[in-house]
Amino acid sequence: MPKYLIEREIPGAGNLSTEQLKAISQTSCGVLGKMGPQIQWINSQITADKIYCTYIAPNEEMIREHAKLGGFPANSISRIATTIDPTTAEETV
Repeated sequence: MPKYLIEREIPGAGNLSTEQLKAISQTSCGVLGKMGPQIQWINSQITADKIYCTYIAPNEEMIREHAKLGGFPANSISRIATTIDPTTAEETV
């Protein structure tokens, strides 16, 4: 199943409190529960004014529907081609 990176422009995101982040997460999970198992939230990274979320979904339209239903911005949605990490540099035996 395709994996997507969503960029959400949220001014002051880095200053959101633990309670605010919990509420956002609960809203997202509630919408995901209604949409079914084909869309899954993997994780999110928060910067000063943006939240970057990784999702698994069959298509971009489902990502946009989740954002609409949850009241979240989805300013940019990019399909992830591949993922690398430090283990990518290791030689295979």
